[in-house]
Amino acid sequence: MRLAPITPQELSAELLPLYDDMKAGVNAKYNLFTTMREDGVFIGPWNAWLHEPQVGAAIWNTMKAMTSFFVVPNRIRQIVILVVGASFSAAYELCAHGAVARKNGLSDQFISTLVSGSRPEGMTDEEALAYDVAHALSTGHKLPDDTFRCAIALLGQRGTNELIYLVGHYCFVSVTLNGFDIPVPAE
Repeated sequence: MRLAPITPQELSAELLPLYDDMKAGVNAKYNLFTTMREDGVFIGPWNAWLHEPQVGAAIWNTMKAMTSFFVVPNRIRQIVILVVGASFSAAYELCAHGAVARKNGLSDQFISTLVSGSRPEGMTDEEALAYDVAHALSTGHKLPDDTFRCAIALLGQRGTNELIYLVGHYCFVSVTLNGFDIPVPAE
């Protein structure tokens, strides 16, 4: 890890509200994977965001918006997140969202196929679309017109927007994880 952990005792008056908001949100929504050490230090991307509170607050607000903006089922969201994580080889993201994907009914084999960077067999139309959108965008390509039209037909404009925003958001999360060499928790 390339950034020192920020303990609760080290929090400045500027950081404390961000830390408290992140802690409340993380504890409420991310209980399927490890997000914090016993001493209150964040692991995953949150500690990195505390190091730059202006950026951290902006990305945290984006994360809160993304977790409250649900049009597509969480199963589809997890496919998008895992495809992005695989594209970036973001180990923490893959570990964390592998657990969430399992809870949302994705099999270990399905998850392993996604994590390996491959397309699983037997996907529904919506799952295949989520894979196609995430794969195209996270590998630096323009979303093909036919894929965009298919997304609109299957998920509507808001669902299509959600897929695109998810890819962008988790690209940022992946870059944070990889740039600061944030490891998977020991357990």
